[in-house]
Amino acid sequence: MSLSKSNVFFMAAVTGLIVANLYYGQPLIVLMAQDFGISESLAGTTTYLAQAGYAIGMLMMIPLGDKIERKKQIVITSIFAVLALILVATAKNFVLLQIAFFLIGVSSIVPQLILPMAVSLSDAKQQGQVIGTVMSGLLIGILISRTVSGFIGSWLGWREMFWIAAVIGLILVVLMWIILPQNSPTFSGGYKELYKSLWLLWKEQVVLREASWINSLSFAQFGAFWTTMVLLLSATPFEFNSATIGLFGLVGACGAFAAPLVGKIGGKGNSGMLILAGIVMLLISFAVFYFSQTSVLGMIVGIVLLDLGLQVVHVSNQTRIYGLLPEARNRLNTVFMSFSFMGTAFGSAFGLYMWNYFAWTGVCIAGAFLALLSLILYALRRSK
Repeated sequence: MSLSKSNVFFMAAVTGLIVANLYYGQPLIVLMAQDFGISESLAGTTTYLAQAGYAIGMLMMIPLGDKIERKKQIVITSIFAVLALILVATAKNFVLLQIAFFLIGVSSIVPQLILPMAVSLSDAKQQGQVIGTVMSGLLIGILISRTVSGFIGSWLGWREMFWIAAVIGLILVVLMWIILPQNSPTFSGGYKELYKSLWLLWKEQVVLREASWINSLSFAQFGAFWTTMVLLLSATPFEFNSATIGLFGLVGACGAFAAPLVGKIGGKGNSGMLILAGIVMLLISFAVFYFSQTSVLGMIVGIVLLDLGLQVVHVSNQTRIYGLLPEARNRLNTVFMSFSFMGTAFGSAFGLYMWNYFAWTGVCIAGAFLALLSLILYALRRSK
């Protein structure tokens, strides 16, 4: 393996710290609503705007990683992410805040540039494990970010969280410029051909289509839960503040430590059964949530199942698609992750809709429905 272990762990840390930008706002929804004098549901729209921006950013910028030098692209994109974080911290009205969150999403796609870089610099036998390690950093960043922002929001205020994130971003820019290796592009065609090839990959690669749809539905469940959970836990009978709500992110982080093992097992050709197991865990998690509307212990059990299930599905699918065409990893990742985060955006919006009309029961039914769709897609593909 040409990529050192220290470099792999650095890449995992960077992915976690940058993807956290997308999730700092979730435990702060109530505080933002109070600051701008709006409903909590309206404040929650910042969540899916960031996810939608992330999907669009991937679609626009990640394919360029097969065309231009990746390290330079990663550093420049990270600088724009810092500027977007500052815009959130200084937003004077809610419309500007929504725009800023969308821009955070667009510019926080660096983890999806780092992952193909890590895979391309790794030995073929170690790629599954490298994917799992880097993805551990990603998921830990997603989950720990909620804990950190909950405490900072409760202690200093929600705007201060984004000032701190901007400082972290600046430090990462410097470190990435120093530490990350150069990584030359592999695509020799023009930009028009580069983007046209995304459609061709989708059309020709059956595994890519299946993995993208299942991942999208899994991420939708993830988004639906984590967006509306804040509203549930801040209301009666829990009435938790942002710091306490953020602690639930630590529970979910337990599933992230399984990622290297999942990647290693998936790399040996067992991805199909792992995906099925992950889908079933996601389905069971929403059954647990349904019966835990007033139970902290039940919520904890459900979160562990939800995040472990998502990790199993995601890492297994990602291992599969990276084995398709090594020379097109950035473009494969573009299609795959664009679908995944559009799923998160849809799930967050769907979850808020169900919450508004059917409260927590509606959210649980929505999550179970999406899990059943995943199961049907999996069964149909295996029956052919």
